[in-house]
Amino acid sequence: MRALTVAPGTANSAQLENVPEPPVSDGAVLVRTLTLGVCGTDREIVSGEYGWAPPGQKRLVIGHESLGKVKAAPADSGFMPGDLVVGIVRRPDPVPCPSCAVGEWDMCRNGRYTERGIKERNGYGSDFFRIEPEFLIKLDSSLGMNGVLVEPTSVVAKAWDHTERIGRRSRAWDPKTLLVTGAGPIGLLAAMIGAQRGLDVHVLDHHESLEKKTIVRELGGTFHLGSLADIDEFKPDILMECTGAPAVVRDALGRTASGGVVCLVGVSAPGHNLDVDIGEVNRTMVLENDTVFGSVNANRAHYDDAVAALQRADKHWLARLITRRVPVEQWTQSLTPQPGDIKVVVDFS
Repeated sequence: MRALTVAPGTANSAQLENVPEPPVSDGAVLVRTLTLGVCGTDREIVSGEYGWAPPGQKRLVIGHESLGKVKAAPADSGFMPGDLVVGIVRRPDPVPCPSCAVGEWDMCRNGRYTERGIKERNGYGSDFFRIEPEFLIKLDSSLGMNGVLVEPTSVVAKAWDHTERIGRRSRAWDPKTLLVTGAGPIGLLAAMIGAQRGLDVHVLDHHESLEKKTIVRELGGTFHLGSLADIDEFKPDILMECTGAPAVVRDALGRTASGGVVCLVGVSAPGHNLDVDIGEVNRTMVLENDTVFGSVNANRAHYDDAVAALQRADKHWLARLITRRVPVEQWTQSLTPQPGDIKVVVDFS
């Protein structure tokens, strides 16, 4: 079967190659891949900056944003041939740590977790993959190809879950406004969930894009072009930073209304030294009871939340997020961003 593979740690080693059928040890359910989402993590792995091959192997099948149909499944698995499904990415560590022991592997304490397509387990970027039933999510067929958005939405669903838990430290917490920095797929999905919660949604991006403006406006939100300095007077109750750009992260600290929450969802590259008045940041955050925290990955509950959010969304709106489909034979083209890209997917169908 065809598979998208890389040699982790070696830049530009990506290729499409023939590999053996997935072993039964990967899981009892056999899935035929339809579509695979591509994100910044995949680009980091291909550039040699990230990723680990399975033990004893030199190459890794990448791909963690899956969408497929069940080809075969045991009678007692809860799945049937033809079911539309998405695979969960992370697996708990073998110890397990206290978090993994209660199903919160997204909060693993010792780092011994594994991840499909990223860390020590082959991913979903092949014609077929096998998976354990307990790490498989069944979708309603009405989601169709939009189901490939489940994994990135699960990351956002976790960010919202933790943001709201933190906000409830005050019994009077009643947020009204949301600011999302970054109008990529994660930022727009964060804005979508904010709109579903009835918040006044604002999205800030540094690229002029009529398509993104339209997408935000269709949520009932406001699109802002520029930097946080350009909307300095706006103090949201919740700020979700989805760019990972160091300067934006710096400027986001202390930018909320009193008692606000800043959730850092974007991942920054190291090696950026910026001037920051840490005393002023500390003073603002302490005196105004502000919170800043980071969020990454998701557990099964967040996948379920993501599916529910996508089911509530307008299907045509979701489809607008998928701006480019690349045939599997030319899959490396998906790794190079192009003007107008939001979510790029590799088409196996």
